[in-house]
Amino acid sequence: MNRVKPFSLRRIFASATAAALLVCSPLLAQSGRASKSDAPNLEVDASWPQPLPNKWAIGAISGVAIGQQDHVWIIHRPASIGADEKHATTNPPNAECCIPAPPVIEFDAQGKVVQAWGGPGAGYEWFTNEHGLYIDYKGNVWVSGVAGKDQGKILKFTPSGKFLMQIGRSLKPGETFNNAATDLLGRQPADMDVDPKTNELYVADGDGGAQRVLVFDAETGAFKRMWGAYGEKPQLDTPGKHDPDGPPSRAFSVAVHCVRLAKDGLVYVCDRNGDRVQVFHQDGKYVKEGLISPKTLGTGTAFDLDFTPDQRFFYVADGTNHKIWIMQRESMEIVGSFGQLGHNAGEFRNVHAVAVDSKGNLFTTEASENKRIQKFVPSKGTKRASR
Repeated sequence: MNRVKPFSLRRIFASATAAALLVCSPLLAQSGRASKSDAPNLEVDASWPQPLPNKWAIGAISGVAIGQQDHVWIIHRPASIGADEKHATTNPPNAECCIPAPPVIEFDAQGKVVQAWGGPGAGYEWFTNEHGLYIDYKGNVWVSGVAGKDQGKILKFTPSGKFLMQIGRSLKPGETFNNAATDLLGRQPADMDVDPKTNELYVADGDGGAQRVLVFDAETGAFKRMWGAYGEKPQLDTPGKHDPDGPPSRAFSVAVHCVRLAKDGLVYVCDRNGDRVQVFHQDGKYVKEGLISPKTLGTGTAFDLDFTPDQRFFYVADGTNHKIWIMQRESMEIVGSFGQLGHNAGEFRNVHAVAVDSKGNLFTTEASENKRIQKFVPSKGTKRASR
């Protein structure tokens, strides 16, 4: 695996300005009744990140996470970079621009590339399709995706890219996957989070082939427990398609797409194709759920989520409707949204992942032709987005 430090700045991003605006109604928050001014109010910072070094091109960005010192990490898919975006890789080069960046990139808080690494190496199977990324409380980097023989893997690295552990294995000859397996992951585990109190790794195992939440020991990789929708046993059969006119399904959809732990220990899970977020205790006991534009079909609405610093609200990435929803954490009600389909600053095309730093800045990534990360900062203005 190659680890790269930047040495030149040759790629220039076009700058534009756009406002990302929010609105909310008074709702009961965790520490009293929230007023309209309590909800986050954001605007896009089109100057972030800084230009990439080394003639790098970035593919579809599937994951984003906040590390130590509010550094921003992303994982992207080099295989999604078009031939016309990597002319410099041919021999001889067809043009000056460009070459694929390593799949894992760390930015400092100002948007400058600190380091980049990733790809095949000794002792593990790198991905044919990268997906999830998480930085734990020790600074370890967890990544997930589709690996060898079309089976999901999770890899753990040090911040500098030294391999530490792999979770998941390939199917044996004649073996088939089922949701009761404890040493196999689904085709593409989507997301991860680590509890610093117990050092347990929570996995959203469900972007193709599985519909469950898994918990492992983050040090040894040993399996500990699992559950499905409403805290029940994971369904062994393939779930039916989302019915927008029926009651919520008792089973997760085929895309359990995110998992995030709140400071109070509650576990939030994105059931993407089911248009919902479900909340659990750490033993899997069901607490509540919130629906997000439940008439949405196809790839659904609940792609990813992260909390505001005070944890009274959380943002939900909706890659089908190309927007960000704002939900009140206690009531699980939608209090606002922003964004629309487009390629300008503040607009989205398949927004796929979100992360919030300690200052309340929101970072979004797009896993489609926009192939970018955007930063939204707390607004000092008064404009708001549509409800």
